[in-house]
Amino acid sequence: MTSHIIPTDIATTIVDPKAHADPARLDGAFRWLRQNQPLGVAQLEGCDPFWAVTRHADILEISRQNALFLNGTRSTTFTNRALAQKVHAITGTPHLVRSLVQLDPPEHTDYRLLTQSWFMPANLRRLDATLRDLAREHVDAMAARGGRCDFVADVAVWYPLRVIMEILGVPREDEARMLKLTQELFGSTDPELNRGGGSLEMLSDDAALAQLQSVVADFFMYFNALTEDRRAHPRDDVASVIANGQIDGKPLDPFNAMSYYVIIAAAGHDTTSSSTAGGLWALIEHPEEFRKLKADPSLIAGFVDEAIRWTTPVRHFMRTAVQDYELRGRRIAAGDWLMLCYPSGNRDEEVFDDPYAFRIDRSPNRHLAFGYGAHLCLGQHLAKMEMRALFEELIPRLDSIELDGTPALSAANFVNGPKRLPIRYVMR
Repeated sequence: MTSHIIPTDIATTIVDPKAHADPARLDGAFRWLRQNQPLGVAQLEGCDPFWAVTRHADILEISRQNALFLNGTRSTTFTNRALAQKVHAITGTPHLVRSLVQLDPPEHTDYRLLTQSWFMPANLRRLDATLRDLAREHVDAMAARGGRCDFVADVAVWYPLRVIMEILGVPREDEARMLKLTQELFGSTDPELNRGGGSLEMLSDDAALAQLQSVVADFFMYFNALTEDRRAHPRDDVASVIANGQIDGKPLDPFNAMSYYVIIAAAGHDTTSSSTAGGLWALIEHPEEFRKLKADPSLIAGFVDEAIRWTTPVRHFMRTAVQDYELRGRRIAAGDWLMLCYPSGNRDEEVFDDPYAFRIDRSPNRHLAFGYGAHLCLGQHLAKMEMRALFEELIPRLDSIELDGTPALSAANFVNGPKRLPIRYVMR
């Protein structure tokens, strides 16, 4: 087993929120792992050891076997031992929320089927006109800003937010509240985004957990009121499906129902916002790709997939082995914890030709940004539709674009993306 141990500095880097805001540092660590220890054990002080799974093929192999590698028995996101114990003491589970992400079959299947039809292409086609109108509205607003904006704060966060709130049934006047709660949830380790405004080093485990509890409680309070409204006055929206849904003839467990709302409300827009902003940032840094896209708008669909691969907003998920398993000649024991490292899989030299090049016409593009297997992202089709609609409106009107300051990524090791993208541009 000693030969499997990852050097401490490398193991520290892949879980350090600040490293996820520093692509060169993080890419260096993952590149070293793929070349030297593609399946190795990280042993960090105060944390349970875990296998870091960094190769594309290995991530697929684990992801397709949901009965052998479970989501729900331990934390589905990386956490230290003290925080894990505190969460369990509060909720009686390893999770502060228990959404589709934390559920295993057959429960996962039952809950997923409740809303799955809403996010399938056949149903989403009826939203096409709405998406186009919203995309045009946001591009018009960008044009009206006079050639300068922060693309994250002014465009990228609001457009996907409006789309998912429309589907969920949250009124427009509550969108700013949903955005703030989402940023506080996923940006809990970023001093500019978390609720308390402190850096991770300044927060004790108790303070960090108290902040997250407060955010989750605010989400739950909001969606509890929405549930009561939709039970009394059901509508044609996802909130009504969750509020009135049944599993085995019984209403949804309240904790699971509130968690269901949270994952759709938060993940349903934040990851798309990140890929949208990340895609535009990549076009600015690769002007030859911007020129190709301008010359041939039919490349937008490929650009969208490459933007999602390039950004990889969901950085990892954890799995727990339920029985011994051999992978890459190494024995994973029952009870072992594994980290699926999606940014590494999406830069795997065995799968992607020149993986550190941004290519809008990359084909095939077998990225892992939406996960794989039973937990494949429920909203993947919607996310790509949204991005295509926005860029099909934006690119023909955008004559030139450049940075107008220093962009920045969020310091977060679970869900990550651009938090600032100041730009200067000329639009028609």
